[in-house]
Amino acid sequence: MKKLIFIFILAVCFSNCKNEPKVNASLEENRAKSYDANDGYITIKGDFVYDANKNAAVLQTPTDIYGVIIDENTKALDEKVKPFKEDLYTSVPVTIRVKKVVNTNEGSLWKYNLEIKEILKVEAPDLNKDDVIKLGN
Repeated sequence: MKKLIFIFILAVCFSNCKNEPKVNASLEENRAKSYDANDGYITIKGDFVYDANKNAAVLQTPTDIYGVIIDENTKALDEKVKPFKEDLYTSVPVTIRVKKVVNTNEGSLWKYNLEIKEILKVEAPDLNKDDVIKLGN
């Protein structure tokens, strides 16, 4: 009888043990998963440049360049990137949620424009990047 009770207790103890693997997910991954996939917005990462004098902004990704629709979200993003800008045309890496719309302006070079919906992250530019050409007088 004692052996039967001992086996029963061991069986109960081992059945309650769980070996679930720990998942190391970054904040960005969790943030991306929390959005509705059908809301029409995409998360995009690229280099942002805004020229207030010309009222123009672009976002360059590794594969494309997009025009950015100027609104209060664009100006808010510009305020967040200002501490990282060395000059007017310094591009700053950002991660944003956007709505991608077809550009109807025939004079524009960009096929798509981006309407910024949310600013996720602003990063300092890589100072060792050698793809910038500066013209001197």
